[in-house]
This record gives sequence, structure tokens and C-alpha cells, in this order.
Amino acid sequence: MKLGRWFVPVVGGFAFIYLLVPIIYIFVFSFNDAGRTNLEWRGFTLQNWLNPCGAPAVCESLVNSLKIGVVSTLFATALGTLIALGLVRYSFRFRKMTDVLIILPLATPEVVLGASLLAQFLNLGWDLGYWTIVIAHTVFCMSFVIVTVRARVSSLDPRLEEAAADLYASPKAAFWKITFPLLLPGIVAAALLSFAMSFDDFIITNFNSGNYQTFPKFIYVAATRGIPAQANVIGSAMFIIALLIVVIGQVTAYRRKKRMELAS
Repeated sequence: MKLGRWFVPVVGGFAFIYLLVPIIYIFVFSFNDAGRTNLEWRGFTLQNWLNPCGAPAVCESLVNSLKIGVVSTLFATALGTLIALGLVRYSFRFRKMTDVLIILPLATPEVVLGASLLAQFLNLGWDLGYWTIVIAHTVFCMSFVIVTVRARVSSLDPRLEEAAADLYASPKAAFWKITFPLLLPGIVAAALLSFAMSFDDFIITNFNSGNYQTFPKFIYVAATRGIPAQANVIGSAMFIIALLIVVIGQVTAYRRKKRMELAS
């Protein structure tokens, strides 16, 4: 009994440590006095954090990825939210087929999706670059948004909107005053997920980017000679920012729950 009681926590702890090892490595080697390569420890320095753009093209590729992530997230979130509302609130022919089409980008390997999008862009005669990446990212991020927002829409109580209508609120006023605030947490979660998927993507981007450089492509090319310490700095900073967002969100939700409990 004692062995069974400790088995899951011990195995879970080792798995958690295993997942953190690459992150710890990146963080530690962001302080490495790397020189030309960053494959072995040469000494501690703060210069990489004081000058994160010291490596050629690292900040340029980061800015490119941020721009693509923001624009594709806006498109995917707007379109995905509207589609999720339509799927939950309305009945129409071929609805089941629509569900299948939404799941397909999630189930399709990225190599297949990236190659098929590349074929479409080449058939249309488009030059590969910023906008082809944005379109490609919007296509595969939109499915994640639809699934996330759809779950939130399904959980809404329709009686709230009916009560607003009984109080002579127009459909537009009911949506912006009742529906949208209730959907907002789900929309924000879907947008954050979409941005993370876009910023992190390499395979689809590599197929449809041409000569346009993004941060994952920069890392891939630089890995042959040891990822620059400045790239480790940016990766560590992104992880810390994401961690802070999660912590702030959890603390805010906990405080809101406590206030609601006190008010009731």
C-alpha cells in the first residue's frame, strides 16, 4: 500500500523534472560566455542579457515572428469565434461535415498541411513571404480557436440572453452586454493558444515562408553551430513572461472567486 501511495507522486515528479531539463539548460546557457559557439560552458557573463540583440538577425527574426503571431491570431480569433457561435447557435445542412472539416487541421500532420498550402500558393502564383505565412498560420490556428470558444459558448446559460430580451434589449445590445463578456475568457484563452501555436511553428512556416526569416527558422539554422546565447536569452524571457501570465491569471481568478464567496 505504501509503495502504491508513493508511486504516482514519485513518477510524476521525475516526469516534471524531465520536462524542465531543456528549459533549465536554455536558461543556464543564456549566461554562457559563448564566443563563436554555444555548445560548451566557457564562463558566466551577463552580457548576453544586457545585449540580447548581439547575435546577427536574432532580434529581426523575433520581431518577424511576433508580427506574424499577432496578425494571424487576430484573424484566427475573429473568424474562429464567429464560426463557433454559428455552430452552437444555429442548425443548418452539412453541420456534421463542418465539424469534420474543423477537426481535420488538428488531425492532419503539419508536413501534409504545410505542403498542401504551399501547392495552393504556387498554383495561385503568389510569392512566398509574410502574407503566405499569415494565411497558413490562420488556417491551422483557427481550428484551435473554434474548439476552445465553442466549449465556452456551449456552457452559456441561454436564459441570460432571454432575460435581456424580456427587458427590451436589442439583439446587438444583448450580445455586447451579456454574451460577449461571458465569452471573453474563452476568447482570450483561444487567442493566447493561437499566438503560442503561431509563434512556435516551424514546419508549416518552413514550407510557406520563402526567404522570410522567423525565430524558429533562425533557431533551426543556428543549431548546427550551437544556438547563440542571445537566442537562449529570448527563449528564457518568453518562458518567464508566459509563466507570469499564467500566475497572474490564476491569482486573479482566485481573488475573484473569493470575492464572490464573500458576497454570497
